Amino acid sequence: MQERETFNNHNVYSLSEVAMSVHRVIERTYTRPYYIKAEILKLNYYPYSGHCYPELVEREGNTIKTEMRAIIWSANFKDINRRFEQITGEPLKENIRILCLATVQFSPKHGLALHIENIEPSYTLGEMVRNRQEVIERLKKEQVFDLNRRLTMPPLPKRVAVISVETSKGYSDFIQTLHRNEHGYRFQTELFPSILQGDKAITGIMGQLQKIEVRRDEFDVVVIVRGGGGDVGMSCYDDYGLTQRVATFPLPVLTGIGHSTNLTVTDMVAHANFITPTDVAFSLLEAFRRFDEELSETMGRIVQSAQLRLTEVRQALTHTQTVLQYELPKVIDGHRNRLGDIAKVLVFKSKELTMNQMFRMKSLSQDMARGVQLHIDRERQKVGRFAEMLPKDCRVLMQRRMRECDDMDGKLRLLNPDNVLRRGYSITLKDGKAVTNAADLRPGDKIVTKLHEGEAVSVVEG
Repeated sequence: MQERETFNNHNVYSLSEVAMSVHRVIERTYTRPYYIKAEILKLNYYPYSGHCYPELVEREGNTIKTEMRAIIWSANFKDINRRFEQITGEPLKENIRILCLATVQFSPKHGLALHIENIEPSYTLGEMVRNRQEVIERLKKEQVFDLNRRLTMPPLPKRVAVISVETSKGYSDFIQTLHRNEHGYRFQTELFPSILQGDKAITGIMGQLQKIEVRRDEFDVVVIVRGGGGDVGMSCYDDYGLTQRVATFPLPVLTGIGHSTNLTVTDMVAHANFITPTDVAFSLLEAFRRFDEELSETMGRIVQSAQLRLTEVRQALTHTQTVLQYELPKVIDGHRNRLGDIAKVLVFKSKELTMNQMFRMKSLSQDMARGVQLHIDRERQKVGRFAEMLPKDCRVLMQRRMRECDDMDGKLRLLNPDNVLRRGYSITLKDGKAVTNAADLRPGDKIVTKLHEGEAVSVVEG
């Protein structure tokens, strides 16, 4: 027997020895299949070989707590996937919880893996139902569950934004039913194409709803319709993001996504839901028909009311005509008599008024003459008094002005330069001009000092 290699007094083992040891431990420990619950993070299905290599994880909140590789051989995958789809309505896919029966195996070459023998669809179905209920409760807690249903549907939902697949039969049925109606009602429809099943439908529909919301003033209602295909791929309509978007959308949303089993959450939060696209079209046509009937009834009531009113007016006119034929001559005679009496009164009153005005004019003329003469006399008296006072006032004013002139003359004499010099003051001249500031003088300047008697010449030294 070959001696074991050592390092620092420790045995050295090859990688294959360690792998085989782990293989034997797992083989002895995990001797039977186990039921294991996990989430499929990635499916990793290869159609060419038929084998599937799911990546399984266990989450704690949004964090992956455990991750392990699994294997479903092609012989099992077909049966497992077919049965899973029959019961859940969905094929095996990513981001779903499963309960699988699997053996724990370790391959020295490929490592640890779960070999899945079977998957229990009822567990996944229960998880889907639980998730669906959680979404409903969350929307209700956020108080948005019935927001879209509270919106008021326009009386004539004529401008329709359609989210569908252009090549689907459901879309074709919807368009033909809407535009080829026997009443000739006209609609404006615009297609916003999107995948309508599977996980990609979530982002597709939400993206188109975003485009419609930007142009929401151009539409009255949004319609989501898809063709047949059973309930496969319908779990996307229970997604929280999509259902919350539909519930809070500012326009009424109508669904016709082609299934007859339990309603999806999207159906529940939509303004109205229908089984087929044709039913959605009929609902829009019904809105037009109801409006048409209400309009016809209103027009009938208006016509009936107008006819009744016209009959009443005709009767009133006939009665008025009859009254006028018999009463008008009496009224005219009565007015003639009244006019004659009024004319006589007017003649009398006119004469009386004229006489009164003449008396008033004569009296006013006499009063004015007396008043003018009185005013003239008063003004003459004022002029006489003024003539008497004028000479006296002039003499007083002249005397006052003469005194003021004498005062001015005395002040001017006091300010005469000779008198100023006589009091001991002098005047310094340079170049014939009086010097008032010593800063104006320079060394060597010749200055003249004028006194009361005579003058002195000096030279500035410094």
